[in-house]
Amino acid sequence: MTAPQQLVQKLWNYCNILRDDGLSYGDYVEQLTFLLFLKMAEEQAQLHKKPSSVPKGYDWPSLLAKDGEELEAHYRHVLDTLGKKPGMLGLIFRKAQNKIQDPAKLRRLIVDLIDKEQWTSLSADVKGDAYEGLLQKNAEDVKGGAGQYFTPRALISAMVEVIAPQPGESICDPACGTGGFLLAAHDFLAKHNELDRAQKKKLKAGTFYGIELVDSVTRLCAMNLLLHGIGGESEEDLPVTTKDALAGKHGEYEVVLANPPFGKKSSVTIVNEAGESSKESLIINRDDFWASTSNKQLNFLQHIFTILKQHGRAAVVLPDNVLFEGGAGETIRRELLKQADVHTLLRLPTGIFYAQGVKANVLFFDRKPAQEKPWTQKLWIYDLRTNQHFTLKENTLQRSDLDDFVACYFGRDAAPSASGKSKTAGSASQPYLRNRHERKETEQFKAFGYDELAKRDKANLDIFWLKDDALEESANLPAPEVIAADIAADLAAALEQFNTIAEDLK
Repeated sequence: MTAPQQLVQKLWNYCNILRDDGLSYGDYVEQLTFLLFLKMAEEQAQLHKKPSSVPKGYDWPSLLAKDGEELEAHYRHVLDTLGKKPGMLGLIFRKAQNKIQDPAKLRRLIVDLIDKEQWTSLSADVKGDAYEGLLQKNAEDVKGGAGQYFTPRALISAMVEVIAPQPGESICDPACGTGGFLLAAHDFLAKHNELDRAQKKKLKAGTFYGIELVDSVTRLCAMNLLLHGIGGESEEDLPVTTKDALAGKHGEYEVVLANPPFGKKSSVTIVNEAGESSKESLIINRDDFWASTSNKQLNFLQHIFTILKQHGRAAVVLPDNVLFEGGAGETIRRELLKQADVHTLLRLPTGIFYAQGVKANVLFFDRKPAQEKPWTQKLWIYDLRTNQHFTLKENTLQRSDLDDFVACYFGRDAAPSASGKSKTAGSASQPYLRNRHERKETEQFKAFGYDELAKRDKANLDIFWLKDDALEESANLPAPEVIAADIAADLAAALEQFNTIAEDLK
């Protein structure tokens, strides 16, 4: 096993002990986050011979000095106190709670597991990859719902590669989860460029911006980024913020990469004086939006457009309904086609997300200055769904499954080389464009002009042309377990839609 795998295994083995006490995978990773931060803060202070960022009496030595019920009580006090501090401390510990009720097991976790490792001596790759491994294991705990925050890393890698972030660009994920897109962008920038000292400093603080709604997920993201060398101690250096991204504009960025939540339409329960309850949709009204709707995905699509700088570019994972939903959906699609260059759509296969029945796509578009003529000329659609069968365990999506898409995206001859250095066949100032204007149609990759798109009923972008082999000949049918999984996924998706309708009708 590699060093990160060994570390993951070591940390994960202890989780099994704590699960006997009712601790979930998510709870365990969260407690590790608190303890790892305190241990690393102490190591950093000793290494640089400076005071720790953690106040004395609430630091790692204070935990080592206690045992039994005294340790458990002190640990709770530490979490509560640090959660009220500004900067990185407040970000990591906000609303933190101790979930390890057995003092003996807490002591063992602190002394035998965390304290025996010199975390600062480990490379950022080892620490970061180990933590990322824990987050992935957590995501695999489907019953715990952690998977909603996890986008397949193979897909993230391909999205980042074609977006090709450049040194000095600001990169945002307004629904960042545990930070997968931001980390992949960081790795891409470090791998594909010879960065000078100033650029490396900016990569640590001032390049990445994550927004997350849930406190517990924000801390996982912050720790994930920190272990990969991203983020600092000051308020200005914080790479991730806890807030509702849809509440308003929170800056402008050159690059946006995101997989917004696929949840139900936003609603709130209203109880009147007679005790009768009713549901009201939380329709978001913003002056900078094209349409008012309670659909989260449509709102995120509008929001992402608003936070893009002129000529900024976005890659967004969106469910199928965003492509064909009427009303506000039609208005938003038509405006997006006019005001942005909506140049690429990747139809994703089923079976790659932890939420069952999800049919999703990646939409790529560039924001453009205002003009009367629509900016979208051609929408190129790549179909990775028809005749494709993936599962979360037996047949997982690999990065190689997206090689053909990446090649098609760049006009086949201009993708980054295997050595890691980008070929910049396009404009030197816009290397991410490369040979995109020289794209060629293939069986899986087709272009549709603006006039054709605009004439479609409700500007429906849910376009497919490949024949399902299984419908042509029974010999081409996939394995029975694959068929069963597909049926289950379709039923789950249908049930989700019916539940949404039922909720709206209440």
